Amino acid sequence: MQTVTFAELGLSAKVQAAIQAAGYTEPTPIQAKAIPVAVTGRDVLGIAQTGTGKTAGFVLPMLARLETGRARARMPRSLILAPTRELAAQVEQSFQKYGINHKLSVALLIGGVSFDDQLKKLDRGVDVLIATPGRLLDHFARGKVLLTGVEILVIDEADRMLDMGFIPDIERICKLLPTRRQTLFFSATMPPEIQRLVDTFLKDPVRIEVARPATAAATITQLFRYCAASEDWVKREVLRELIRSEHVKNAIIFCNRKRDVAILLKSLLKHGFNAGALHGDMDQMSRMATLEAFREGRLTLLAASDVAARGLDIPDVSHIFNFDVPWQSDDYVHRIGRTGRAGKEGRSLTLVTPDDFRQLKDIEKMLGASVTWIGEPPSAQDIALGGKRRRSRPGRRGRPGHADASERRQGRNGAQQRVERNAVASGDRNGHARSKPVAGRPTPEARRRDHAQPGGPQRPGDSRLGAPNGRAERGQRLEPAVRTAARLPKEPRQARDARQPWEPRPPRSPDRRGPSPVGLGDHVPAFLRRSTRPAN
Repeated sequence: MQTVTFAELGLSAKVQAAIQAAGYTEPTPIQAKAIPVAVTGRDVLGIAQTGTGKTAGFVLPMLARLETGRARARMPRSLILAPTRELAAQVEQSFQKYGINHKLSVALLIGGVSFDDQLKKLDRGVDVLIATPGRLLDHFARGKVLLTGVEILVIDEADRMLDMGFIPDIERICKLLPTRRQTLFFSATMPPEIQRLVDTFLKDPVRIEVARPATAAATITQLFRYCAASEDWVKREVLRELIRSEHVKNAIIFCNRKRDVAILLKSLLKHGFNAGALHGDMDQMSRMATLEAFREGRLTLLAASDVAARGLDIPDVSHIFNFDVPWQSDDYVHRIGRTGRAGKEGRSLTLVTPDDFRQLKDIEKMLGASVTWIGEPPSAQDIALGGKRRRSRPGRRGRPGHADASERRQGRNGAQQRVERNAVASGDRNGHARSKPVAGRPTPEARRRDHAQPGGPQRPGDSRLGAPNGRAERGQRLEPAVRTAARLPKEPRQARDARQPWEPRPPRSPDRRGPSPVGLGDHVPAFLRRSTRPAN
């Protein structure tokens, strides 16, 4: 194959001087094919996996085309859309590196940064506007940016835009741009939705595909480790063993969920590892500071969500650890693509649990080969039962007071099981729990005995107790009773108004069907009542 140099790609002298100053001599395959077409002004559809130099593939021809002309206030000359803040910041760094010989103004519109600083740059006029879709639409809604002067549009990591739900925003932005423009469209995969976007907004593009979509670089050694238990604490132990056994210079550890990133970081720091975290809930300053510390080598391990899997150019990453198997096989390729970049060797290790065999089959189908296991591989029975095991909740089984699985399988209520176990422990053969007597409160045995008597339960103050006027003699103990609103209706208002306060309460009806006025004896405060305790 004939070697191509940057001098043969049609770039200007200023751009070639910046490339030589950066230390690059030969373009990558995507650069060698995309740059000559982009310099002529035609639309480009570039398809290549991550780590192949796509960013320079559109930055270099843009610099050459923007050498002539001048930007006007709030009307950028070119627009670059990126899915994440980190990727947008990385594109800005590429313009600073390759545009040292140009006097082009660059503005970065991303979330987590003050609006005022961004507005000052827009008011002065920018040649290159790099933005995430959400923040760009915010500025447009405020009337702070006009897109009618855009000459070049770049959509980077289009398939990631699809995953993050930015396709409606992309369509809206494209409709705000002039029809006569150049569009450079880059993606690692081409799902149907992305193909529809290409057919709608690109005009006769030149398709450049340097590798089969969603394939990993040949310089990456891919290994898989089977964990028979699905609990996260077991996976964290296995991960620490792998980190200690490997010669890790620096590594990125990917999790599927943001909350798992925070838990994993806490565990790594607890066990003495030099680690940091990167996920979407962090503010922009913390995210940029963490990335800078990892690039400079002040952090060895970086626990991250998929926000760091796409497009980030972090050089010399020796290892990638997948704490969770990604839900999509394409994400697996983008994760491990953080290592083995620019022809360097890299290693990726993935933890697989019985719940992950379905995703593992998708990865094998995409790679076209079986995975390589380290340690004991899963058996055929494990694979057959994969995903059918119910993940146990730690700390639940065997705890007192909780119904176990056998009781739930028999269809019995867990609360009833607890009552019966407590009743057996208390010695009640009938299965009724015996509650401890409480002062001033009737026991269940007393309630049942009272209700068994004719006429229902008796109350203090009732004439049927045998004491004159319903009062207990000294040494006589009254049986506790239960009073409910249904059995003791209030005294009628007419009778209550006619009766004088000092008159005694009329006797209750034995059949309890008539009105049952409430006497004063039921409402005497406790400190005024006569003691019912027997005299010693």
